[in-house]
Amino acid sequence: MSSKSFADARHYDLIVAPIITEKATLASEQNKVLFKVSKDATKPQIKAAIERLFDVKVESVNTILRKGKRKTFKGTRGVQSDVKRAVVTLAEGQTIDVTTGL
Repeated sequence: MSSKSFADARHYDLIVAPIITEKATLASEQNKVLFKVSKDATKPQIKAAIERLFDVKVESVNTILRKGKRKTFKGTRGVQSDVKRAVVTLAEGQTIDVTTGL
C-alpha cells in the first residue's frame, strides 16, 4: 500500500459530508463551503484534506461544534448526536461543486 492511498483514506475519514442548506448556498457566494467533519478533526487536518481531495487552495477554516439536542419522538426521549461543521473559505477563483460528490 502506498503512502498516497493511505493519506487519501485518512482524508476521506475526516470529511464526512458536504452541507447543502439555504445558509450554505448563500455562503457559497462568498467563496465559502460547509462540510460536516469528524469530531476529532483539527483545522490544519481539515485544510489539508480539502486541498488534497478537491485540488483547491484553502485560505481559512472555521469550525463549529453544535451540541446534540434533546428530542421527543412518539413519546420516546432521545438525544441527537453532536455535529462538528467546518466553514472552508476558498482562495479567489477557486470553486467546489458539492453536488457531484467525491
